[in-house]
Amino acid sequence: MKYLTEYRNPALVKDYLAKIHRAALHPWKIMEVCGGQTHSLVKNGMLGLLPENVVMIHGPGCPVCVTPMSLIDQAVQLSLLPDVILCSFGDMVRVPGNRMSLLQAKARGGDVRILYSPLEAVHIAAANPAKQVVFFAVGFETTAPSNALAILYAKKLGVSNFALLASHVLVPPAMEAILDDPFCSIDGFLGAGHVCAIMGLGEYHPLAAKYRVPIVVAGFEPVDLLRAIYHTVLQLESGQYEVENQYTRAVREEGNKRAKEVMYEVFEVGSQEWRGIGHIPDSGLVIKDTYRAFDASRIFMLANRYANRPSACIAGDILKGYKKPFECPAYGKACIPANPLGAPMVSSEGACAAYYNYR
Repeated sequence: MKYLTEYRNPALVKDYLAKIHRAALHPWKIMEVCGGQTHSLVKNGMLGLLPENVVMIHGPGCPVCVTPMSLIDQAVQLSLLPDVILCSFGDMVRVPGNRMSLLQAKARGGDVRILYSPLEAVHIAAANPAKQVVFFAVGFETTAPSNALAILYAKKLGVSNFALLASHVLVPPAMEAILDDPFCSIDGFLGAGHVCAIMGLGEYHPLAAKYRVPIVVAGFEPVDLLRAIYHTVLQLESGQYEVENQYTRAVREEGNKRAKEVMYEVFEVGSQEWRGIGHIPDSGLVIKDTYRAFDASRIFMLANRYANRPSACIAGDILKGYKKPFECPAYGKACIPANPLGAPMVSSEGACAAYYNYR
């Protein structure tokens, strides 16, 4: 398959590993921001092939993992209302809230439907005018344009019983929050290729300059990741801190202009809570007042009714890169994919699930 098998080429993998071993003369800690990159690194066994002085730190780049528990509770609350159809992508239904997950709510009679596109939810709303259809819109900048498009589509069709329960988070503010932490030991970043495909590189240049860290945009295949790690190490060893694009087949400096136009037509930047990390100012996308009729949190006046329950899960420390999954006392014992205590174990992109399944 074009642009896939080339980036799984064993000869190229060996070549880049040899280059990294030769180039890395000092100890470096590099954070891959995206959970998909974490999954690929672990699944393909690359962590054990890197030199010991190049340590990969797994960042908070999994939207399922950072969705706050309070929002899961709100989605569950909505799903149990008799006049609501709650629609979601499949990766959200098993994430535990304080009382239950969406899957458990469905077992109790809630009308929870798993979809592949938010546009499907608009069609469900059109076919069920007596019901309020809510799409649980979770994600980074990558999924925001399609969710915004769903609102624009519903408005165009005159479908007034469709709404989003939105939890969109932005990558650059999270990176800045990590770098501002007094315990941060990150020397460089692998940028999330799919996010940059939408947003471009403009937001990352100020971060690289302010914190003097290289940011190398990477894809998701083994050669993509090793090439990006190699170029990050080259910058670190030479004292450079530039934004570098090593995912040129998908990412442009300006990003996807049309996608950004659609996104900012419906959403605006606002504060956001990150599960396991806390409140980060200006780190999310909220629905504009002009589209408040499609905002489920305003329609239903939702509030967080539950305090976070105590748990042995240390998802916050894992998402910040302080600890590895196997350092959690619950990992592989009380917390397994069939019975997850935290989102990093239930999500297909979560670090804990990747370690459990592939290490």
